[in-house]
Amino acid sequence: MNEKENVDARNGAGKSEKDLSWIPKLIKKKACTTFLEDVQSNGERCQCGGERAIHGSVATGDYFGSAMASKWDTAVHTSEYPTDAFGEVEFAGAGRRHSHFVRLSCDTTASLVYNLMTVQWGLPAPNLLVSVVGGVGREKLKSWVRDVLRQGLVRAAQSTGAWIMTNGLREGVGRCVGEAVRDHVAAASSISQSKVVALGVAPWGLVTNRQQLVNAQGSFPAKYYVQNTSQDSCYLDSNYQAFLLVDDGSTGRRSGETNFITNLEDHISHQRTGIWGSGSIEIPVLCMLISGEASVLKRMDISLKKSTPWLVLNGSGSAADMITEMLSDLNPSASPVDGEGRDSSNNELKERVKEIVKKHFPTEKAVDKLVDQALSIYRNRALITVFNQEQDGSDDFDTVILKALVRACKQVSSDASEYKEELKLAVAWNRVDIAKSELFNGDIQWEYDDLQESMTDALVNNKPQFVRLFTENGLNILEYLTYERLQSLYQSLSDDTLAYSLLQKWLNERRHLASSHSHSPDLTDGNCKTPLKVPSSAQGLSLYEVSRLLSSVFGGVCQPFYYVPLGLELGVNTRKAAKQVNKLLQGEWTYGKKACVSPWAALFIWAVLQNRSDMAIYFWEMAGESVLSALCACKILRELSKLETETENKLFMKELAQRFENLAHDVFSACYQSSESRSFTLLIRTSPVWGGVTCLQMAVAADARLFFSHDGVQTLLSQIWWGDMSSRTEVWKLVFSFVMPPLIYTNLITFREHQDRHTESLEARTTASFSLADLTQHTEEESRPEDAIHGGDADNVDGEENMPLSVHDLTQLDEECHSSGNPPKESKAATPKRPFILHRWRQFWFAPVTSFVGNVVMYFLFLFIFAYVLLIEFKPPPPDGPAPIEFFLYFWVFTLVCEEIRQSFVIGSCSFTQSLSLYLQDTWNKFDLTAIILFCLGLICRMFAWSYELGRSLMCLDYMVFTLRLIHIFAINKQLGPKIIIVGKMVKDVFFFLFFLGVWLMAYGVANQALLYSYDPRPYWVFRRVFYRPYLHIYGQIPLDEIDAQKRGDKPCTNNVTLIHEGEEPCPQSEANWLVLILLSVYLLVTNVLLLNLLIAMFSYTFSKVQEHSDVHWKFQRYNLIVEYHSRPCLAPPFIIFSHLNLFIKRVIRKVPSVKIKHFMLELKGRKASRLNTWEALQKENLISNQSKKLRESDTERLKRTSAKVDNVLKQMAEIRDHDRRLRLLESEMEFCSHSLLWIMEGLAQSNLIKPTRPPPLHRDIVPPSPTSPS
Repeated sequence: MNEKENVDARNGAGKSEKDLSWIPKLIKKKACTTFLEDVQSNGERCQCGGERAIHGSVATGDYFGSAMASKWDTAVHTSEYPTDAFGEVEFAGAGRRHSHFVRLSCDTTASLVYNLMTVQWGLPAPNLLVSVVGGVGREKLKSWVRDVLRQGLVRAAQSTGAWIMTNGLREGVGRCVGEAVRDHVAAASSISQSKVVALGVAPWGLVTNRQQLVNAQGSFPAKYYVQNTSQDSCYLDSNYQAFLLVDDGSTGRRSGETNFITNLEDHISHQRTGIWGSGSIEIPVLCMLISGEASVLKRMDISLKKSTPWLVLNGSGSAADMITEMLSDLNPSASPVDGEGRDSSNNELKERVKEIVKKHFPTEKAVDKLVDQALSIYRNRALITVFNQEQDGSDDFDTVILKALVRACKQVSSDASEYKEELKLAVAWNRVDIAKSELFNGDIQWEYDDLQESMTDALVNNKPQFVRLFTENGLNILEYLTYERLQSLYQSLSDDTLAYSLLQKWLNERRHLASSHSHSPDLTDGNCKTPLKVPSSAQGLSLYEVSRLLSSVFGGVCQPFYYVPLGLELGVNTRKAAKQVNKLLQGEWTYGKKACVSPWAALFIWAVLQNRSDMAIYFWEMAGESVLSALCACKILRELSKLETETENKLFMKELAQRFENLAHDVFSACYQSSESRSFTLLIRTSPVWGGVTCLQMAVAADARLFFSHDGVQTLLSQIWWGDMSSRTEVWKLVFSFVMPPLIYTNLITFREHQDRHTESLEARTTASFSLADLTQHTEEESRPEDAIHGGDADNVDGEENMPLSVHDLTQLDEECHSSGNPPKESKAATPKRPFILHRWRQFWFAPVTSFVGNVVMYFLFLFIFAYVLLIEFKPPPPDGPAPIEFFLYFWVFTLVCEEIRQSFVIGSCSFTQSLSLYLQDTWNKFDLTAIILFCLGLICRMFAWSYELGRSLMCLDYMVFTLRLIHIFAINKQLGPKIIIVGKMVKDVFFFLFFLGVWLMAYGVANQALLYSYDPRPYWVFRRVFYRPYLHIYGQIPLDEIDAQKRGDKPCTNNVTLIHEGEEPCPQSEANWLVLILLSVYLLVTNVLLLNLLIAMFSYTFSKVQEHSDVHWKFQRYNLIVEYHSRPCLAPPFIIFSHLNLFIKRVIRKVPSVKIKHFMLELKGRKASRLNTWEALQKENLISNQSKKLRESDTERLKRTSAKVDNVLKQMAEIRDHDRRLRLLESEMEFCSHSLLWIMEGLAQSNLIKPTRPPPLHRDIVPPSPTSPS
């Protein structure tokens, strides 16, 4: 039945707030059904405490039941009915959020109530439950007890994420806890506020004004009025988040909720902490005894038998003082035992306990019952911890709670280590300070098995400080993170995260694809299991869904993740991959037990997908390839922010993405300052960890404009752009050399030879002039055995650069290393040197800047020919046309089409669909596609007489598109590039302006046309007068002869409908001429003054906003242009057709790999890759160290340290005052003793009992000499 109730409660949680009809069906109340007369009330009251009037006729007429029983019992004399009080309560005048409440029977199952609180009410699952017992009724709390509750308990609850459970009434401890929670909420942040949950469990019959809560349909909210009095009362306290009003059928009585509370505590103690109950421990429960009456002993005895630990505040009151005295005075060896010959010992112990009970409860009559309860409590004394205010203090109350729970854990679980349990509690409460000071102080030698479970708890529940602590104290991440555990971590994602919903989407798709090819009804069984407790919807989640998610996020920039452990091949289609994964997971996944290849990178991705900033930053610090990792995180977060619907999460993702971009920029800046050559290698090095992507590729995908604006990145791009030519070469020299190629063999253009650069580098030790192609040679030479033999700089990770760099040598050496197994030195010696003529020819024509200049020159020629054809040689359709020059223009456009096809095929290393998608993402590629389509349509139309004019119009429109394409060409210019970006931003502003203008155009145009012309059936003229003419009004073209009746001439017009149909001009109407003029004035005022000034203001704002960062945006777009012309063939259209034929033969027929692509992608293996990663990690550590140093020296950190020191001084001052108080007490006692001894001495001296042999000693005061003033 309990399981059914839990399912119903969870189903009810998905309903709306008003549709809570399931609560009365599952949760009941109790009502007295038998009237047993209370002899003390003269028959007016029942023994349940209720008056005769509130009992029904059935209860008062049950003479047989009343005759058979002499004492009222809730289990016998009550019946259950659907509850009539539940929902939310609003405290009138409190001004706080509403609190949840429900009236329930004392026999309600604890599991149902716990699900109601956590699922329906949304209370966060606790990491600790502190049940405060005692201090109710008229008991007055001592001042130090109030301080413990305020400064100790609530602060400990906030730091541990605890629930505090009291009676929730405005009396005693309940009122004090409520005030403490109120003060904490007023001073704490919103995040800390949600960590403290005050839960009130009170008897329904004791609550004042409880009838205000009664509503059979539920109250949302119920108005609850509390009398504003300083006296303790039984009103509900407004500072509690939830109330459980336990109904046992009685009225005005306590202790009816005892059994319910103990059952609830026991149920919560068997739930696990963390997300989805993924914590390493069950929720700890601690009962805290403050003062208390004799009835508290029964409550304490019941919970101790269920192994619930207790914390007793010594000196707080009757019951607490009795328990403390009993534990301290009785000998532990005298514990009551069974067996013969021990009756005398037990009787003696019982008598001593009886004396203690009578001492603290002298008015109680049932002393023997209290003694039995006290003895039962004494048997479980190992679960009791006594708190002494003078010894422990309230500052470290959370530590006291921790030690009390650890002590209880040690008694309950004998096979677990005390330190291990204490560690689990510290992790559950996220108290890394306790763990550092008491567990990881060097006294305990932790092993891997001791930290493994707590590490998983810290990861799942987002506790990065513990993750750092564990890895620093013996946990080997390489051994810990297997693929199976990584998969379980993804299965434990919280269901409110975006990554969880996306993974569920891919999981459902895999199940759907596989179910169509499998007869197995359940695809979640098999080996896809997890040691963590996860929701059923995530049980079948595997690394394949993670790979699909990352592929969709990265958009085909890199290769798929986790294909190797899943046994999948690159390029396999989705349907086939889904079948293989399901087959793998249903069998035995042997790869799951293997260690993850890159554990820190895998955990880094896992943390970034969940938007966990602190955890992600720590994993980034531990992972390698820092620049690329930060850029990948930036890409992931920016893509997820586009899918996120919640504004707060979206902003947090964007901020974290910008933070990672700043980290990538800062680390690369440190690398660039250390070594330019290695930093360039870093940019183009392919990463096996991140799917073969480079830093430049990922920076483009992540839109990392700040990273691209770095001087190091721009220097690399400039070297690629100019090739082996000097970057100071004037443009006119390039144009002349392009027109007259023999000029390249003269001194008109300066070329940098490799030997010269090498000599200069040895002399000057500078990299002021170098080229990218030396990168690979640099890395190759560093890895040669001769470097180690000759004692060079090969082992110096952060040493000077051995030589400048060269693009040509990079490609050549890299090809030689891959084509033959010989070392680079031998390959270089075996490679024949090219003749000077061929070498210089390649140096000039293979440079991207040459390709750019050639394309610009030829593109201007293309536009000239196009314009000449349109203006002069555009012949009629066949057979009269087209002219020969027009056929040449067609061929030219055909070569442009071939180039666009080549571009769409060579983007990335992905499939054709992904390549085409990436191709269409570029705005200028869409521009090219539009121009080509328009040209083809115009070409087809101009071949036929009936569509000749349409074809000519399309050609003219297409010429405009081709001409506007020049904007992209000149984006490379440093002066024009930023302005082009500003113009592009302003174009977007124009669209918003046109929207507002269109509204006014339609409003004014339709009204003006209707007022001037009562009937005009000509659609063309209606359209002109509604839209076109009002638009011209903005520029001052106002036809007053038609609008103003006073200025109309003798224009021929008619009002005859028949003539109007035949084409005559209709006459304007003059009846509403005054209204037409008013509308014209308003329209001109709005458009010319308001809207145009709005447009100018928008332009000014856009200009000022973009101008600040225009250089950054231009540098980012410059990369795309450089990559485009770097990948283009050296010949420009229309001669590019020869290059296309050459490429087709080399790539398709001869299968020769591309050389140019390695200018942007360099694969390093073995020692070269290891040394580069080590050098990058060293620069990152230096950067982090410098940033930490600056942070420590900041004013904020200094204030924090000063505040901590002041707190420490105040604490020491308090201890000094306490010592001073104790010394004063000792002085008073010493003075009393001295006076007593003096009195005794005087008495003895006056008597004849003792004959002195010597005179009595004299008291001499020791007075310190007074300081003498200088004369």
